[in-house]
Parts: sequence; structure tokens; C-alpha cells
Amino acid sequence: MEQYDPRVDAYIDKAAPFAKPILEHLRKLVHQTSPLITEAIKWGFPFFDYKGPVCQMVSFKEHCGFGFWKASMLHDPNKLLNTGEPAAGSFGRITKLADLPSDDILKEFILQAIHINEQGIKPAVKKAPAEKKELIMPDDFSVILNGNAQAKAVFENFSYSHKKEYLEWITEAKTEATREKRMQSAIEMMAEGKSKNWKYK
Repeated sequence: MEQYDPRVDAYIDKAAPFAKPILEHLRKLVHQTSPLITEAIKWGFPFFDYKGPVCQMVSFKEHCGFGFWKASMLHDPNKLLNTGEPAAGSFGRITKLADLPSDDILKEFILQAIHINEQGIKPAVKKAPAEKKELIMPDDFSVILNGNAQAKAVFENFSYSHKKEYLEWITEAKTEATREKRMQSAIEMMAEGKSKNWKYK
């Protein structure tokens, strides 16, 4: 792939007058930082790639944006990267060159982004919280619980995990005698406002 893409020239030519010097400066800076970077047009605006997207720039009617594809992974001790408005890129709305950080800072970010791609590092995937299963109240325990207003009030105010601890403890009993003993102990502890594992906290 060629280092320069004529489609990026065309993109800059069509940009608003205020935007052209900003886009030209960013393009020049990216290539000065690394001759390994190539250009492409993706989703209608210029991207700078090296083993994957490094950064991108975009021009709107009244502002420009410049951002890093993996901005959340960059070391940013001065808190310059904006994680708020995606359309504004990593540095907010840029209407003049003075809105950008210094060239040295931008070069450092570019080099970091290249290194991340070179190492094949991927952003951490945020796991969706585990879906909470509906807790099943055994009929026999429900009867006992309803007979003790204090224990019932405590149980109802417990967190999901505290309720689950008690119910699993009861339903996992191997014998009926053990089950009955656990239910009685559970009522006594809850009447005192205690969670199942209160001894270990």
C-alpha cells in the first residue's frame, strides 16, 4: 500500500478553508513521525494505518477532529485525550492549530499507537455483568420465614448475593435433618441482622 493516498489529497481540497491548514499539518506530522504509516479513506474520512488503524482525522463544517483508534490504551499523564464526544476525536473540537497539543506530544501518542499495533495488543473487552438468576424460595423455608417478622424484614433488605448465600446453603443440604437445622439457623442469624458469612467479615 502506498504511503500517500490521492483520495486524502482530494478530501483536504474539499475541506473548509479553516480546516485545510489543520489537516495538512496533521498529515505531515503523522508521516514525519513514521515512514511506516500508510493512508486510506475509511467511512469517508482519512485514516493513518500501520498494522491496523493508528489515528484518523475528519473535517466538519465548523471544526476538525483528530483521534487515536486505541486512545484508551495510550499513556496520557497530562490527561489530554478526550474520551467524551467521539465526533470530536481525541482532542475535542479543533478550529485552529492552536487547539492541538504540541507536535512533540502528538508524535509521542503516534509512536505509542504504532507500538500497540506492532505488538498486537487489543483493548480489554468489557464483560457484561453476569445476569442475575431469579432466586427460588423453597416453600418450607418461606413458611418459616413468614413466621418471623424480624428475620423476614432483614432477608428482604439483603443484597442479591446475601439472599443467594442463604438459599443455596439451605437447598444444598444432603439430608432433611440438615436442611431443617440450616433453616432454623438461618432464621436465627437473620433475626439478628447477620448475613450467612458474617463470621468471615
